[in-house]
Amino acid sequence: MKIKMIPIGLIHTPFTEIDTIPIQSSRSEILGSVEVFSEFAQGMQGIEGFSHIFLVYVFHQVGKSISLSVQPFLDDQAQGVFATRYPIRPNCIGFSVVQLISKDNNILFFKGADMLNGTPLLDIKPYIPDFDVFSVEKTGWYQNRKHD
Repeated sequence: MKIKMIPIGLIHTPFTEIDTIPIQSSRSEILGSVEVFSEFAQGMQGIEGFSHIFLVYVFHQVGKSISLSVQPFLDDQAQGVFATRYPIRPNCIGFSVVQLISKDNNILFFKGADMLNGTPLLDIKPYIPDFDVFSVEKTGWYQNRKHD
């Protein structure tokens, strides 16, 4: 099976170094923008009606070596990569829920940047609490971490 994805745009943020990025969008007040390529701009019709959106993107600056056991940023113990949000993964796909501030033609302005400048954007999806908020019973290693 061959899977091919093409970027639909670029994410612009003030971050040029990986070690300066906030660990999650929910912990970031940093502003950013999404430049959706003109051939995909029509797909943003109605997006301004949402306060939050998912940005799905490629971790384009991570190393090529993959480890299935990683140490998450908020823990001091190794975990399986699929039990973390660690960026170095078999398929370097990331996502962030960000607050949509405004739309100007093919540009979206948002708060909650936690990605590098120039990150290739794969998709945008609306955040809908009725679908996206769950009452959880357990959060794995995160609930037992030693530090925050």
